[in-house]
Amino acid sequence: MKFITSRDNPFFRQLIKLEDSARQRKASGLTLLDGIHLVSAYQLALGAPRNLIMSESGCEDLEIKRFLAGLGAGADADVIVLSDALFREASPVKTPTGIMALISVPPAASIPVHKDERDDSFCVLLEAMQDPGNLGSILRSAAAAGATDIYLSGGCADAWSPKTLRSAMGAHFLLRIHEQSNLAEVARTFSGKVIATTLKAKTSLYQAWLTGPIAFVFGNEGVGLSDAVLQATSEQVSIPMQGGTESLNAAAAAAVCFFERVRQVKMSAGCVAEETRADSMPD
Repeated sequence: MKFITSRDNPFFRQLIKLEDSARQRKASGLTLLDGIHLVSAYQLALGAPRNLIMSESGCEDLEIKRFLAGLGAGADADVIVLSDALFREASPVKTPTGIMALISVPPAASIPVHKDERDDSFCVLLEAMQDPGNLGSILRSAAAAGATDIYLSGGCADAWSPKTLRSAMGAHFLLRIHEQSNLAEVARTFSGKVIATTLKAKTSLYQAWLTGPIAFVFGNEGVGLSDAVLQATSEQVSIPMQGGTESLNAAAAAAVCFFERVRQVKMSAGCVAEETRADSMPD
């Protein structure tokens, strides 16, 4: 372990820049994970991080001790310990838990996406999604619903910012995330349906057939989808709402769409299973 107590330490200054600046994260290809859940999720999916950063008090935390013990021999060589004051300054959260990780942002191709044999293509296109909390929530729902690829246009929030990472709760390490994508081109070349939600659509989400290859498209929280992207979609649907509510926020709308697809896929699989059992029964 290496102990750092000075604000002038180059490694500490690097942490501050990464926490504060999207430009620094892009230039260096590095970002910070805060908290045992995110650090554990990364380690489980992609292996050991470049560095573990701990506070002095975090070194005494039983959960953190168990995590370090699980890393095995040699883990100490990659552990940096900051004084509690420096750790609080470097941490992107108001109430630090005592552990962070410095990681290289993984290229999309390096993410090990596991798909069921019956799973069809399922991806999500996001245009100018500027709120990192909404972006992270969408990533989390997409991973839980079985999506494999996320395409982000220019103008989206930084997918690898500490706030987006915290909101997604480890979903980054289960999804292939493609930043600075040409969404209209992605939509035109997708092999299945490309579906956008709009308030004016006459077709309800619950009338749409969602069991094949699907790409859902969601736009900016304020202005929605651009004409270029909307014209590249193959279908537009609305989400029925009651009680006088005019709209859902992007993260809520995305979750509704994703899990309607999950429901339909499960129902379809159940029907196929029933048909198979019926065909195998003797006359």
